[in-house]
Amino acid sequence: MSSSASEKANTPEKLENLKIKKAPTNSVGFGAIGSTLSHAKKYMNLGDAWKISKKINQKGGFDCPGCAWPDPDDERSSLGEYCENGLKAMAEEAQNKTIGEDFFKQYSVDELAKLSDFELGKSGRLAQPLFLEQNATNYRSISWEEAFKKVGAHLNAVHPDEAIFYTSGRTTNEAAFLYQLFVREYGTSNLPDCSNMCHEASGKALSETLGIGKGSVTLDDLYKAEVVFVIGQNPATNHPRMLTALEKCKANGGKIVAVNPLPEAGLLKFTNPQSPYKLLTGGTKIADVFAQVTINGDVALTKALLLKLLEHEEQSGNVFDHEFINELTSGYQEFISDLKTYNFKDCVTASGVSEETILQIVDL
Repeated sequence: MSSSASEKANTPEKLENLKIKKAPTNSVGFGAIGSTLSHAKKYMNLGDAWKISKKINQKGGFDCPGCAWPDPDDERSSLGEYCENGLKAMAEEAQNKTIGEDFFKQYSVDELAKLSDFELGKSGRLAQPLFLEQNATNYRSISWEEAFKKVGAHLNAVHPDEAIFYTSGRTTNEAAFLYQLFVREYGTSNLPDCSNMCHEASGKALSETLGIGKGSVTLDDLYKAEVVFVIGQNPATNHPRMLTALEKCKANGGKIVAVNPLPEAGLLKFTNPQSPYKLLTGGTKIADVFAQVTINGDVALTKALLLKLLEHEEQSGNVFDHEFINELTSGYQEFISDLKTYNFKDCVTASGVSEETILQIVDL
């Protein structure tokens, strides 16, 4: 076997025929509009999709299941408070196609485990309760009456505090309210939800450092900030509505620093699909400075920035907010002593970011 043939034989099937294209330098725009419409048309009736789109994240409507980006307190866009990902998520949640018993006869549990999240989601919505018998290979559909009997038998067999009732952030407020009433009537308050699972660690850390266990920044803060650092995030993929907030920050004269090993298109340029003017003019440049760190180079970059800021503070004395530091923080002297054990040049090298770019950020 030749060398090239051997390499091909050892290549995973999913990695064959890869296409390498030039990295995009602009995000959203007409492409997002086309992608959104194609998903809505494929999985829903377009009329239903239009009705749903007018209620997503609107007052009196419902929260989008796509992400947890906050909604404006005052005015909300009449064109829609959602993004491409949001309508895709809704198209999946409200699709007309349902999964019936035949689907689970066709696919065993092992075969289902091999399907991707995308493939499972696009197979349809669950329309019946499912049950997996002991030693069975496939789920089977059961009636709601049978499902309630099985649940009841298990709950009656244990002490209430031995049971845990988990709810998801995808649950509506009304359903969650009824669920917790049922659980408390049953006799326990073991009600963990996705907030516990996702935010327990961050809540504990924030409480110890800031005194509050949740985010302390409002959307209005973001709109009016002078400088915003977006570190290690790709909002264009994970929460695209953040790009609109960053666009407002730029319109108010704010500057944005993007720190990422990859040049994410959404942080380079954003074309707001709700603005005809932006669609025609090519969008808004988001990042004023892009710091392309090496993997795990963010701590070194931060120390390099701090060392330069400390240098300016010691020269002019007008960089650090000493009133804030003295009244509301602790450990400042220990922090500065530790910082001085690091060498600026070493930090620059470890970060992978040029000294010129770091000095640009320091100036901001």
